[in-house]
Amino acid sequence: MNLCDIKTIKQLMAMFSLNFRKEFGQNFLIDNMVVESIADECCDDQSSTILEIGPGAGSLTRELALRYKNVIAVEIDNGLIPLLKYTLDEHKNVKVVNADVMKIDLRELLGDAFESGPVSVCANLPYYITTPIMMMLLESALPFDYITIMIQSEVADRLCAKAGSKAYGAITAVLNYYAEAEKLFVVRSDRFLPEPKVDSTVIRIKLHKERPYHPLNEEMFFKTIRAAFEQRRKTLPNALSAVFTELQKDQITSIITDVCGLPADIRGERLSCEQFVSLSDELYKAISK
Repeated sequence: MNLCDIKTIKQLMAMFSLNFRKEFGQNFLIDNMVVESIADECCDDQSSTILEIGPGAGSLTRELALRYKNVIAVEIDNGLIPLLKYTLDEHKNVKVVNADVMKIDLRELLGDAFESGPVSVCANLPYYITTPIMMMLLESALPFDYITIMIQSEVADRLCAKAGSKAYGAITAVLNYYAEAEKLFVVRSDRFLPEPKVDSTVIRIKLHKERPYHPLNEEMFFKTIRAAFEQRRKTLPNALSAVFTELQKDQITSIITDVCGLPADIRGERLSCEQFVSLSDELYKAISK
């Protein structure tokens, strides 16, 4: 059964009286080479358990099952569960869970998997919920090895941007705190059914085993990043003074220039994650006095 064949997919959808649901961002891959490449690049340890988010008809799930120890596939659409049981019947190392990944207790779901070996995530994420799911995974503090996701190419550009580039933003700096992201390859929109309006890009996020940065106060660190990007056109002193009202603007400017050694007219998109840590530490010390 070729789950990337358009005719086969349509027959399966008809067999189980299903329609593609826009509210779940359902776009099924119809390119075997792309599916195999994603599975190959998912992680580098065959003893891994893979958490797949949104298995759809199961095309990627089957390839993951052939390569890795176990696959736990979380599907929000209860209508797809009978279809998945049908398409994945021969793969005994696959567990399908009907749940919303944003609401399920991942620590409980993956507890045994983490005890028995490495765990990575693989997903073809709906565009509308890409960032919330990614941030939930990063903030969960679960020891994932990799998060390999296919997302809208514009979002991939932002996640993988370098400090100082146009695409670099708050989400990039926050991601760099938890992990390193790299682009793998682009997937054209005509490789999906239904066809979305834009192309996608597969990226792989490698989580830090030990975080390289240790802010004095994590809440202050994230607040500093948000403040720096809330009004991108503003210089950093102006952007921060609008949020950190406990300090005078000249105090903030002095911290930026005299303590952190940055130009007074610098903007947030020029700062690396490490520089944001240093800046937030100095702001935290000044406010705590």
